[in-house]
Amino acid sequence: MEENHALAKLVIITGMSGAGKTIAVQSLEDLGFFCVDNLPPVLIPKFAELIEQSNGKIGKVALVIDLRGREFFTALTESLRYLNDNYTLSYEILFLDATDSVLVQRYKESRRRHPLASDGAPLEGILQERKLLEELKGLATQVVDTSNLKPAKLKETIISRFTNLESVGINVNVISFGFKYGIPIDADLIFDVRFLPNPHYVDNLRPNTGQDPEVYDYVMKWPETQEFLTKLLDMMNFLIPQYMKEGKSQVVVGIGCTGGKHRSVAIAEYLGRVIGSSETERVRVSHRDSDRDRR
Repeated sequence: MEENHALAKLVIITGMSGAGKTIAVQSLEDLGFFCVDNLPPVLIPKFAELIEQSNGKIGKVALVIDLRGREFFTALTESLRYLNDNYTLSYEILFLDATDSVLVQRYKESRRRHPLASDGAPLEGILQERKLLEELKGLATQVVDTSNLKPAKLKETIISRFTNLESVGINVNVISFGFKYGIPIDADLIFDVRFLPNPHYVDNLRPNTGQDPEVYDYVMKWPETQEFLTKLLDMMNFLIPQYMKEGKSQVVVGIGCTGGKHRSVAIAEYLGRVIGSSETERVRVSHRDSDRDRR
C-alpha cells in the first residue's frame, strides 16, 4: 500500500465567505488543533517548518486562509507547491461552500457586507468570489456543503471527519437526497435512481422512508435494482482505491431520487452496509431530505 496521505497534520480551511469557516476552526480547536485565523498564504511554509521541527510536540495545525484577491490565490498555490517539493508533511484542504441563495440570506441576516461587494449587494461579491475560488475548490481534499447545516450540525460534521485522522483508509460519506431539492454541491459522485420502481405510489408505503423494512424490501426486490447495485459496487470497488492513491481522505457519494425519501434512502442504506464491511473504508450514511415533508 502506498503512503497514506490522509494522515493530515496540517489542515488548510478555506472556502466561500459566510460558509462557516469560523465554526470549522472552532471545531478543530476542540479536537486539539493549534489554529490560526486569516493567515497570509505566504506564511504556510513557516508553519510546516514549525511542525516538522517540533519533534511531534506540535502535531496538528489548522490554518484559515481567507482569499479575497487574485494575489492571495497565487501566493497559496506557490506555498502549496513549496510544501510538496520540500516537506514530507501531508496536508488537507477543507473547502466550505453553500449555495448562492443561502449565502445571500446569511449576509442579510447578519447585516454584514460581503468583502468583495463594491456596492454592498452581497450577490455580486458572492459570484465574484465563487469564480475566484473555482480552481482552489478543485484542489480541495474535502468539500463540505453547509447550505442545510445549522451551526451545531456543521460542528458535528467537522469533528466526525477529522477525529480519526490517524486511521488508515478513507472516509466514504453516502448521502441520499431528492433532486427536487437540489443536488448536494459537495458530492464527488452522483447516482440517479429515479428509474427504479417508486414506493411513493404504494399507499401503505408512502408515509415511510427507505429505512423502513417494508420500503427497503420493496426497492430491493426488483431485478433492475440488483443489476444496478452489482454495477455500482463494481465501480466503487474500482474508484475508492484510486482516490486513496491520489491522497483523498474522503469521498462523498450522492444517491438521488425524486423526493429523497424512499429509493435513494434504501440504496444509500445498502451501500453503507456493504462498503462499511471493508477494513479500509469508514462509511457514514446520512439522509438529507428523508424527513423534509414531515418537517
